[in-house]
Amino acid sequence: MQILSTNLSKPTSFVWNGKKEQTGIFKYPVAESIFLGQTDVKNDTVIDRKHHAGTNKACYLFSAEQYPYWKKLYPHLKWNWGMFGENLTVSGLDESELRIGDTYKIGSALVQVSQPREPCYKLGVRFNDQAILKRFIDHGFPGTYVRILKEGTVSTGDRMQLQKQSDNPLTVKQFYDFLFQRKKDKELLKLILSNSSVPEYKRERLKKLLK
Repeated sequence: MQILSTNLSKPTSFVWNGKKEQTGIFKYPVAESIFLGQTDVKNDTVIDRKHHAGTNKACYLFSAEQYPYWKKLYPHLKWNWGMFGENLTVSGLDESELRIGDTYKIGSALVQVSQPREPCYKLGVRFNDQAILKRFIDHGFPGTYVRILKEGTVSTGDRMQLQKQSDNPLTVKQFYDFLFQRKKDKELLKLILSNSSVPEYKRERLKKLLK
């Protein structure tokens, strides 16, 4: 896997339900390296820290291979890397192979796969179409958040090198699909709950499904 683009954003204002809001989802490629900190990417915009950034969502990665699919659905948009709000656009990233808990070296940073991205209305704002939320869920390739085990800089062209594969076989895609299943797979639930790299708050919520 290789970093094709490093992306940052500035606050962008929009009106939602008659109220003025701001978002950091409008990310665009930058020429310089970016610094992955413990809770966010330096110089990036994070408006809603309840749902974005933090230890388990410090940096968001999205696959370059998914772009052609979405470009066909939204050909009228002005396309560039960062369209999905990702800090790192990565070639070769496959959610069906990435395991929750896998650790990777990217540039001088060491990161760990933590959880898939769950779309919210701000993705619809970026695409000017709230219908993209259901399409994004149904498509099943959400990209992934990572936690930062060692802070460091990442540049375009850097390789994403596996350092240690998780012993738990739960993949990002399996976890993502499970979150939106109407009828929950109990065996998959057990796999999720036994994975210590799944954020604790997620596991606590999902434990209720065992009852």
